[in-house]
Parts: sequence; structure tokens; C-alpha cells
Amino acid sequence: MSEPVTLRILSAGAPKTGVRLCVEAFSQLSATEFQLEFATAPVIKQRMEEGTADADVLVAPGRVMDELLTGGSVDAGSTAELGSVTAGVVVRNGAEEPDLSSVENFTRTLLDADKLVFNQASSGQYVEKMLAGLGVAEQVAAKIVRTKTGAAVMEHLAADTHAKAIGFGQITEIRLKQDLGVHLVGPLPEAIGNVTVYRAGVPAQSREPELGNALVRFMVSEQGKQLFVSTGVI
Repeated sequence: MSEPVTLRILSAGAPKTGVRLCVEAFSQLSATEFQLEFATAPVIKQRMEEGTADADVLVAPGRVMDELLTGGSVDAGSTAELGSVTAGVVVRNGAEEPDLSSVENFTRTLLDADKLVFNQASSGQYVEKMLAGLGVAEQVAAKIVRTKTGAAVMEHLAADTHAKAIGFGQITEIRLKQDLGVHLVGPLPEAIGNVTVYRAGVPAQSREPELGNALVRFMVSEQGKQLFVSTGVI
């Protein structure tokens, strides 16, 4: 009897819970085993371009997927939009909450903060641009702490004792880590808010392209969409 096929999935962290639920459901339906790995968008892009990703299905921000399609790293006919994730603000339980009622009030909160924590991935890159756009990048530079991943932002905040430490991350990841002792304050003020669209696709070097395409189709099926929506990917 032949051994079951193993499908390898490489995904960005923000939609990780929805990806995991879809992969687990698809595995049961198709009698397929799987290996699931999460990485930041910059790492995914680098590994795909270097040919070291070793994945059958890729989940990444739309901008990254477009760049990989242009470079021929992903099968052009395989991609599909999974949904979007909104950037939010997070603090340690008991810490002072920033004022998100307006861009002006939020800017004053940033200047008054003890520490600003965000990651080196796509959501953190947006925060960096946002600070520059608000004209406060130089003034808050000494307060900034960069972590490798979104999860590490929450871990850092949970261990931090400053009264005015503010963290940034995708709302899906913040909610996933609230048991650490942190909580979501809310999305960024609308005028400076950020929504990241995530897409799935099959790498050109996939060992199981047919099965990979089947998983992508499942992710955008009615069942797959419901699983993503249940985790905050909309």
C-alpha cells in the first residue's frame, strides 16, 4: 500500500488560524497529510526567490504574491484571494490605552508613549511608514522596539512593565495571543488604517501541484471562507 501524500504549506502569520483550520479540514476530506510552516512575509519572499521554500501551497500578502508571480516563482493560474486582515493596536492588560478617536489624538499618544513595539514583517513595515507620514518618526525613534514576528510583539508587551507601552499588529494575531495578558484596543484610526489582503497560490516548484491547487480551491470554497471568517479574516 502506498504511503499518503504529504502537502507542504508555507504561510504568513496573520491568517495562521484560518489557514490551519482549512488545512486540517482539507486533510480529512482528502486523506492527505500535511506540514504547516509559518514565516514573516519578507522571509517568505526571500525563500521563494532563492528556491529554498520547499512548499506546495503558499499564503502571503497580495503585494508579495504579485512580486512572486512577476518573478515566475508562483504558478500564474493558481492564485486566489482569501480575505483581508486589519491592523490594530495592542497593550498589556493594566497599561494605559492609547486614544484612537482621531489621528490627532493618536499622534499625541504616540509622542507620549514609553515604548512602541512592532515587527519586522509587512505590518511593521506599514507602521514604520505611518510614523513617517505622521511626522513623528524621528521624535519616537528611541522608543521603538522591533521584533521578528507578530507573536513576539505580544510576548514583549506581556513582559513589559511600562505604563504607556503600545504595540501594533494584525488583529487576528492580537486576538490569538490575548491569553498572554495583552488585549486589543482597536483598529488604527480610519484615516491611517491598514488592511492587508492575503492570497494563496501554488509555487512553480511544487511537488504536488494538483493537490496544491485543490487545497487553494477548498480555501475559497464556502466551507473554507466560513473557516477564515470565524478567525477574523474577512
